[in-house]
Amino acid sequence: MSTIELKAQIDESLKLIEEDETQLQRVAKYLKRLTKKKADPTLMTKEEFFAQVDEALAEIERGECVTLNTPAELHNFLNSL
Repeated sequence: MSTIELKAQIDESLKLIEEDETQLQRVAKYLKRLTKKKADPTLMTKEEFFAQVDEALAEIERGECVTLNTPAELHNFLNSL
């Protein structure tokens, strides 16, 4: 079903219940739930961000990192992935 057909079907359904305020309220409540923003798993607090930065710096100090000094080293590293 195309987007246009789906929108037409929704419009038709809404026209059938538009005079019933209780039904419209139920639909509005349901739509609100559907459109509620989902939590973004990539978002983090300032504290979480700086904790990750601190951990990365500690890993670098322990030598748990890859050091690339020339473009050739970078090229070889990327090709190895």
